Amino acid sequence: MNAPSLKEEIALTITRDLAAPRELAFEVWTTPAHLVRWWGPKDFTAPSIAADFREGGAWRSCIRSPEGQDYWAHGTYREIVPPSRIVFTFIWEEEDAINTLITVTFEEVAGGTRLTFHQAPFATVESRDSHAEGWGECIDRLVAYVVARKEDIQ
Repeated sequence: MNAPSLKEEIALTITRDLAAPRELAFEVWTTPAHLVRWWGPKDFTAPSIAADFREGGAWRSCIRSPEGQDYWAHGTYREIVPPSRIVFTFIWEEEDAINTLITVTFEEVAGGTRLTFHQAPFATVESRDSHAEGWGECIDRLVAYVVARKEDIQ
């Protein structure tokens, strides 16, 4: 049996509960019209999100910092199981960026949906921790968006 490499061991997992049905949480994660409202860390905007939402389909997004700096990322959808699971690749469009795999699951729980976000591998713990902050803020924005708009977007 081979021991896992260091990169395989450096992973990020974030879990949040949403007071909304999982079909709605899944829709908000998979529809560009919704993604532009919450994609990116606090105070960022998402001026461009394109997605061919099907297994094998590509996606590409741009998030813009409050200072006006654009950050582009892209990937491919590997697995889509509505309304419970999405698996896709994610890579920043910069030199030396590492291609990561993101798995998002949506589980029915009392009162709504448990969203679990998992991303790996990271080259360093520092990179993972930086992503933990950004993704944590992003998912917090998703939760707030769903709660504020639940009646409008169902």
